Amino acid sequence: MNRNRDNLIAGLTDELSPVRAFAARDGALLVALAALVTLSGVALVEGLWAGAFQGEASPFFWVTNGLLLLLGLASAGAAIAMASPGVGNRHDAPKWAFAMLGVLPVAAVTSILSHERGIAAMNDGAAWHCVSSSLFAALFTGAALTLWLRRGAPVSIQAAGWFTGIAAGAIGTLLYGLSCPLDSVTHLGMWHVVPVALAAIVGRLAVPPLVRW
Repeated sequence: MNRNRDNLIAGLTDELSPVRAFAARDGALLVALAALVTLSGVALVEGLWAGAFQGEASPFFWVTNGLLLLLGLASAGAAIAMASPGVGNRHDAPKWAFAMLGVLPVAAVTSILSHERGIAAMNDGAAWHCVSSSLFAALFTGAALTLWLRRGAPVSIQAAGWFTGIAAGAIGTLLYGLSCPLDSVTHLGMWHVVPVALAAIVGRLAVPPLVRW
């Protein structure tokens, strides 16, 4: 009996071979590579705003992009972690970062309402370009995170979709934003936040079917 069992086990394991460990570090490197490709594309197509590195940018420019960086890192980290099955992971950091970013549209609306032109101050000729370009810049990060999730086994694919979309939107908007010379409260608070919200919705709808087993 024991010999038969040993032979059965040996037969089942004969063709097994070691596989590469599933490490979160590899997911982070994949996202970093996607971000580098995106930044290179932005620099090539749009050109980086030199004024940002010559002291011409307003403090709000750095606040906005700093919050986008925090949100992108927190959400990407959550999405990467969700590729490995686990119970009890709360992933609160992206939620707090998203809440902080949500202050920016409030500041933008307050600025608009206090402006002498009122709602007319929202007429921004660069709005559509910034929104569409940011969403396009989000594609590489979104694709990288989706590929990573497909390699793993996320327990909550809906949450993984949200975090993937938010991370892609935040990182894409941040990288595109380095080319945008418009640094007013109204412009950044509205048109550099809208792409993140849109990308989050796209991630929630598009990612789950792609990572479902």
